[in-house]
Amino acid sequence: MDNTSFGRLLVVQVAALGYELAKDYPEVVSDLGLQFQPLESDFPAVTCTSQATLRTSLSPSEHGIICNGLYHRAQSAVDFWNQSARLLPQQRFWREFRQSGKRVGTVCYQQSLGDPEVDLMLSPAPIHKHSGGIIQDCYSIPGDLYEKLCNRIGGSFNLFHYWGPFSSIKSTRWIRQATTEIMHDKSLAPELLFTYFPHLDYALQKYGPSNVKKTRNALRDVIAELRALVDAAQDAGYEVIIAGDYAISDAEQVVLPNRILREAGIFNTRSLRGKTYADLYSTPAFAMVDHQIAHVFVRDSSRVKKEEVMELFRDKTGVATVTEGRELLDHHNSGEIVLVASPGSWFAYPWWDEKGEAPDYASHIDIHNKIGFDPCELFLDNIFPLRVTQDTSKVKGTHGRADKPVALASTFHLSQTPSRYRDLPSVINQNLG
Repeated sequence: MDNTSFGRLLVVQVAALGYELAKDYPEVVSDLGLQFQPLESDFPAVTCTSQATLRTSLSPSEHGIICNGLYHRAQSAVDFWNQSARLLPQQRFWREFRQSGKRVGTVCYQQSLGDPEVDLMLSPAPIHKHSGGIIQDCYSIPGDLYEKLCNRIGGSFNLFHYWGPFSSIKSTRWIRQATTEIMHDKSLAPELLFTYFPHLDYALQKYGPSNVKKTRNALRDVIAELRALVDAAQDAGYEVIIAGDYAISDAEQVVLPNRILREAGIFNTRSLRGKTYADLYSTPAFAMVDHQIAHVFVRDSSRVKKEEVMELFRDKTGVATVTEGRELLDHHNSGEIVLVASPGSWFAYPWWDEKGEAPDYASHIDIHNKIGFDPCELFLDNIFPLRVTQDTSKVKGTHGRADKPVALASTFHLSQTPSRYRDLPSVINQNLG
């Protein structure tokens, strides 16, 4: 068919769908009926960064989403998984497309709440209760979209199937069903729609890609959902692009930058009832970690020099590079120093030595209070009451280095073949006509 003649396009971002993974299991991937090609990853290869790059067509040095978290220097506070769309520059690659009268929608994208550049959106947005626990909910535009989808699907979105020790294919299946309902509703269906499949990422972080049986099963589950979604999309008059956002590697060793800083006497803590908490108001330095990248922030007014902090990590086992932040990610959100893990290594946020010294949130699913992404939240330590492990050795998969290609496929011939992930917005635009 003519590359620019179709009226509707669905873009499916599949977390952790690496090209090598697709190539290693041809008998599973063949069920999709599409041919995958490699697409070079962008650094850092993590969720929020990849999704920001895809929507803005800007590099991380330009859009400023330098990992899944941000450090607000004026507030001395780390903020992971903030959902506000206004953290992104108010630029979307589809602006001209939308100005021509076409509609755009996103389903389960990070940093999408309140996005003025879309006509439809849906994203998990639970309410955290003062007494503990959460009220599960999704934020949507239009405001009644989520309720309509729940009624049509026959159930609500369960956040516990999305993240944590009970994460499963069920969350991806619900997202697939919601996306299908949107595409088949003439009053809702946008001409350009983005959706997100999370399951493969969390399965591979739990088991690692070297676990052939579990990897094959997780990939088979995701391919089945993709097959159902592609069929539904084409029934609704959509062509489809499927793209991974990063590839998962085996996690063989953990590095604890904040413990290294604390042992050097330049990571300050507060002691409360036998627990230690990071004192970000006064600490000379700390690391905001995210999988295989760590942003080390060094306070200008402290007695510690940046070069001294860098020296702590040079030749450290598990650390591949120690770089001044602006040399690698030239944005004010970046740390004064950026660490990149060696292949097979990843960074964890803890600064304590003894389990009893850990802050109360260390054993909870608490994605907002920790000063780093914590994949230990995928593993149970105790079920009554619910506790997650602090044993970092349980984590078997990681990502972020961007040294492995992702997988790309489409139901139509692309006008040009993108060579790297950040080229994808331009190619989509060209095929939108």
